[in-house]
Amino acid sequence: MQTISETSIVSYEPEKVSNILRIAGWFSLWTQIGLAVVSGLMLEFAIAGRSFSQAAPPAPDVGVNTATQTAVSGVGVGIFWAIAGILVSLFSIYLTFRYTRFAKRLRNPNPTLRPERINILSVVQLGVIVGLLGLLVTIIGTGSTLGVLLAKSIAQPQGVAIYDPGRVIRSLDIFIAMANMSGITAHFVGTATSFGIFNWLHR
Repeated sequence: MQTISETSIVSYEPEKVSNILRIAGWFSLWTQIGLAVVSGLMLEFAIAGRSFSQAAPPAPDVGVNTATQTAVSGVGVGIFWAIAGILVSLFSIYLTFRYTRFAKRLRNPNPTLRPERINILSVVQLGVIVGLLGLLVTIIGTGSTLGVLLAKSIAQPQGVAIYDPGRVIRSLDIFIAMANMSGITAHFVGTATSFGIFNWLHR
């Protein structure tokens, strides 16, 4: 009588699994790399522009109020979460790269050098968890940045020239939101790929 482990080994088709891991892995890998680069560039522009704005002398005859200070600190929170999202994305990219290595090892003619199904499943499961964590981080970053933009839009006097730069909605603020949105997309691709592979292998 066959045990569960023996049945799993019998139904385990290395070549078929290798093809799925190779196609899904490379697609997810390059998509995540592209989105991470876009997110990083947007964030770099936002940080550089923010540093330049802070170095500029403040406008005369108008002080920075509490709402402005809150908005500035809120933008900083958005930048923090965007950076955290990129770091999580880098780890997700590493895990996706491991899928392609598994695919290559599964084509090894020596069966003893092929990775076991449980090892592949554990790495793919970790990829799902990391992807969900990345989604959470970047969603928080997007929410905090959009909250700052909303606060700035409410604080802007209508039909009056704005002398307080802290109240102006700048394109740099939009860059932070877009960096987080790119991070959300990257983590969604990674999570969807990992979950799809896990679900297919777990059948």
